[in-house]
Amino acid sequence: MPTQNSFPRLLNWLGDEQKYLEMRRRLAKYFERKSCYTPDDLADETLNRVMKWLEEHNKDYDPEPAKICYNTARLVFLEYTRRPEHKQVPLDSIAHEPSIRPDRITALEEERAEKEKRLTCLEKCSQQLPADDLDLIVRFHYGEGRMKENRKALAAERGMSANALRTRACRIRDKLRECVTKCMSE
Repeated sequence: MPTQNSFPRLLNWLGDEQKYLEMRRRLAKYFERKSCYTPDDLADETLNRVMKWLEEHNKDYDPEPAKICYNTARLVFLEYTRRPEHKQVPLDSIAHEPSIRPDRITALEEERAEKEKRLTCLEKCSQQLPADDLDLIVRFHYGEGRMKENRKALAAERGMSANALRTRACRIRDKLRECVTKCMSE
């Protein structure tokens, strides 16, 4: 269980309270996309484990805190799926409800499977990117409502114009799109 100093350490490690709230929201969305029943609880569990990890390793800084949070979230999700109460029930064993047509269930399952495969492919393809490109594309799309300021700061930090930054981000997205398309066809 996290100690009294764990939460302030986590806030400092992530940057500030706003980044903490954004990370918690993103983690909850991650679990929601995975069709978890309690995405907020799983996001909290993930952040508690990150706090514990920070304490155990005496960490105060990491260049990629999101990566650590998402890796932890992936492990939390795997544990979640192994719990007996979350085992999937075969559709044959569910009583037929007249309001849900079997062909609609199949279409939803196919859509969900395709989204899951696309997400898996995106994760795989993003891991193949050079670290600098991955950092750029993540930071390029970070920050709802403040994207313009964030992009201006990112361009200045990298010593390039805003237009050059957009062009580079577009090329990285094109690489990702091509990789994901190829992965989806396999």
